[in-house]
Amino acid sequence: MIRALALLGADSADQLVWIDKYKVVTDELALEFDDVFLLLAGSQQEEPLDEEAMRKLRLIDAVLEEMSGGENAERWSREALATDEGWHQVRALARDVLVSLQGDWRLPLPEIHVVR
Repeated sequence: MIRALALLGADSADQLVWIDKYKVVTDELALEFDDVFLLLAGSQQEEPLDEEAMRKLRLIDAVLEEMSGGENAERWSREALATDEGWHQVRALARDVLVSLQGDWRLPLPEIHVVR
């Protein structure tokens, strides 16, 4: 989860560098989060994070869901990372969770392996 939050919490310029480095599309930022969040939310065990962190993760998921769909394609453009209110909201929430879990939101962006 920390890796996914580091991506979502990064400045838009850093997100674009990461997207270009791995030659992926903007959607990959949300997909990284979605994969881990689904596992956390579906876990039958006690929630591994405190209630406030889980609340913020649910809010991130809700904002990303609201931004989804063909009618919102412009919200997933490279430019939207810096200008769209949804991305600003996701970034702020991700940073809040990172600070509560790690003490800082400025973390290295994760390395990924893209299979083409």
